[in-house]
Amino acid sequence: MAVLVLSVLILSCFSATQLTHADSGMIGVNYGRIADNLPAPEKVVELLKSQGINRVKLFDTDKTVLTALANSGIKVVVSLPNENLTAAAADQSYTDKWVQENVKKYTPATDIEAIAVGNEVFVDPKNTTKYLVAAMTNVQSSLVKFNLDKSVKISSPIALSALANSYPPSAGSFKPDLIEPVIKPMLDLLRKTSSHLMVNAYPFFAYAANADKIPLDYALFRENAGNVDSGNGLKYNSLFDAQIDAVYAAMTAVGFNDVKLVVTETGWPSAGDENEIGAGSANAAAYNGGLVKRVLTGNGTPLKPNEPLNVYLFALFNENQKTGPTSERNYGLFYPNENKVYDVPFSVMVTPVSDSKVKVPVNTPSNVGQTWCVANGKTTREKLQEALDYACGEGGADCRPIQKGATCYDPESLEAHASYAFNSYYQKNARGVGTCNFGGAAYVVSQPPSTHSIPFFLKNYHFY
Repeated sequence: MAVLVLSVLILSCFSATQLTHADSGMIGVNYGRIADNLPAPEKVVELLKSQGINRVKLFDTDKTVLTALANSGIKVVVSLPNENLTAAAADQSYTDKWVQENVKKYTPATDIEAIAVGNEVFVDPKNTTKYLVAAMTNVQSSLVKFNLDKSVKISSPIALSALANSYPPSAGSFKPDLIEPVIKPMLDLLRKTSSHLMVNAYPFFAYAANADKIPLDYALFRENAGNVDSGNGLKYNSLFDAQIDAVYAAMTAVGFNDVKLVVTETGWPSAGDENEIGAGSANAAAYNGGLVKRVLTGNGTPLKPNEPLNVYLFALFNENQKTGPTSERNYGLFYPNENKVYDVPFSVMVTPVSDSKVKVPVNTPSNVGQTWCVANGKTTREKLQEALDYACGEGGADCRPIQKGATCYDPESLEAHASYAFNSYYQKNARGVGTCNFGGAAYVVSQPPSTHSIPFFLKNYHFY
């Protein structure tokens, strides 16, 4: 009974610090591993937590990665690779086994929220397009069989090359040879399962191929004159928005204007070959920084202003074993040693603990579902106390409820008090990316503290 009462108390204390914001989008990141020098998955999970990133997309179902992500509070998209599509389309017993071994086995500890069935299948040189819808249908049936269909959604990332026309955005249309065989049945399946269409969108490619026609500022979310769609009069201030609305228009043209969209890949390379116009760290910082700010400050695209933008950046690391032009190995936000490739410009410098500087966004609300900031039980007491002192002092967190005799003083433990203060600071700063860090003393969770964090809250709290 005491545990139950304390659970309710902790949740109510955290609920008191939860702010309500207008809908904004969410930012996730692609965790690719085509490299021989990346950190261990456990270290990667800590890196994600330290940056306040609570969504990640994988390109496979690697056991060590899925195990490391268990109980992390990070939502995961896994992938069934293109080479598996033929088998997945031919026999549901194959997808039954695949779902059981690669999804069911890891849930609910690892929070798998979606499966990407294939990736950019329409441009796969092995011509797997004809197998896609059947494979998706069998995967969905397997999810139903194992009672996972309500929590795990399906989709398949498409490249913008699936469009026959993308300019102006209002004239967006799919390639005619794809519409009846695959686009319509795929969108029908997404509609029936309340799943999102996954889209990979790279303004970099469009700019590099048309640098004489597309202003760089328009591609990088900088101030620019904008571009008015001659078809509907809507004004666009970024190439990214124009590309996404071209996909929305294409879906509308085939009768699926109600299917939602998630951008599963987008990014800008920090280095490239001489002929890769626009590649460079300054432009990559401008693009990704501008995109993050664009997504987290709310509002959808001109065509879908009430639909939040949900985006996965590509990619977490530079991957040294990727083939192709130099840019392919330089999309990472981080080097393999976990240092940043560049800083994103939507943040300001503050000093939360000791003398080290960390970045805190300027009023960039992120309503990525219900999220909380909790203390990292693995950090030292000294570091935790220092971070708590900052949060309650210079940080401006409301720490009155954890003073002796106040409503949230119990449980009387440093971790519980620090979690309250960290969460107060996190909510006060609109749950922005980077506001739940405190030099590694805190991380974001997506489960209510009453269920997710009770174990460490109770570590030093005894019932008799």
